[in-house]
Amino acid sequence: MNNNLRYALATARLNTIDIAAALAVDPKTVARWINGRTPYPRHRWAIADLLHLDEADLWPEVAPRREVLADGVHAIYPHRWAVPHTVWRNLFQQASQEIGILAYSALFLAEDRGLLNILTTRASAGATIRILLGDPGSPEVAARGADEGIGPTVMAARITNALTLYRPLLDVQGVEIRLHRTILYNSIYRADNELLVNTHAYATPAANAPVIHLHHTDDQGPADVYLTSFARTWTSAQPYRDQP
Repeated sequence: MNNNLRYALATARLNTIDIAAALAVDPKTVARWINGRTPYPRHRWAIADLLHLDEADLWPEVAPRREVLADGVHAIYPHRWAVPHTVWRNLFQQASQEIGILAYSALFLAEDRGLLNILTTRASAGATIRILLGDPGSPEVAARGADEGIGPTVMAARITNALTLYRPLLDVQGVEIRLHRTILYNSIYRADNELLVNTHAYATPAANAPVIHLHHTDDQGPADVYLTSFARTWTSAQPYRDQP
């Protein structure tokens, strides 16, 4: 029996069905976790984030307690695909003032209908949504496609697909999309003072590169570096003009 997990769920007033729905697994699987079976790492991370606990609080035998890396650094994930879906959802759901997306395509977000609904809901509630994608006809986009090994036309096509999927957001007040011609060293996903920074590495798709979870506390913290980068890129980018 995993009493740590059982007590944490009771404290949060969640049951097996709630956890199963959040993680898209069978309730019987959650019951086995409570009874002592150890989940896969991605499920441990998702549950810990859902309960706002450290993974080591729930599975001390397999998860060493995370040490404080630096002020403002909340967590580091080895790959973007390893970031639990609940982290992305919670990031955008908690935003009350501003959401910012800076990437070449951010196609993985555009393809997630649930996350697009969250963006729409937050914009309708008064948050400003700023989306910065690469100009599909720019040499910078072509170079990134070549660097990733997928080719310039594929990268441009991904951006075009993403723009099509993001298009309905333009009908919501408070949402703006711009196209940039910038060499990006990171993709930035911001919700108020929380940021997920997806690093870029040569010959590596962004999905395989690490992600740093940062909290903006003051102008001297690491998050401020990326907020400044976002602001400067936004200023130089061109508004996206949808074709009728």
